[in-house]
Amino acid sequence: MRFIMKGLLRLFGWKLVGQLPDDKKYVVIFAPHTSNWDFVLMLMVRLCFKMKVAFLGKHTLFKPPFGWFFRMFGGIPVERSSANKVVDQVAEIIRQRNEIQFALAPEGTRSYKPYWKSGFYHIALKAEVPIVMTFLNSKTKEIGIGDLLRPSGNQEQDLDVIRAFYKDKTGIKPELASDIRFEEKP
Repeated sequence: MRFIMKGLLRLFGWKLVGQLPDDKKYVVIFAPHTSNWDFVLMLMVRLCFKMKVAFLGKHTLFKPPFGWFFRMFGGIPVERSSANKVVDQVAEIIRQRNEIQFALAPEGTRSYKPYWKSGFYHIALKAEVPIVMTFLNSKTKEIGIGDLLRPSGNQEQDLDVIRAFYKDKTGIKPELASDIRFEEKP
């Protein structure tokens, strides 16, 4: 499957770049997330790198007829409207496992939002694991694994590192890319 996915990416004009860190546990973020094709392309990257990624998905994705597909690829359904402690639950799952790569798209949606969701950051902090920045860049047709960030707890300083990494990455629909900042809480 790995060779098929690499061949398909090449056929579509994408160049696979980067390598996975040696760490056994980390949070994987993917950006920019501006198109439905992002998910398909990142599934291909996942297979190329032999990643065993777990991810949260909108609960409606896990209903028939395709729910089995998302579960097979590591999906965990989440009801986004409920006020449960998803960050704490995911951090605990990460702490309990010997090896896990937990993936999130911080933009949270393919629509424009003025900020990123901060859950990935808080999960990494609570679980005491690094963040691996994965990406696609439609301008250069590169897709893959980027930098590793060990969150310091200084949110603005860590966001500066993330912004610097993604500053030259362009999504499939650039006009839908979110600003790399967290929502300001009142």
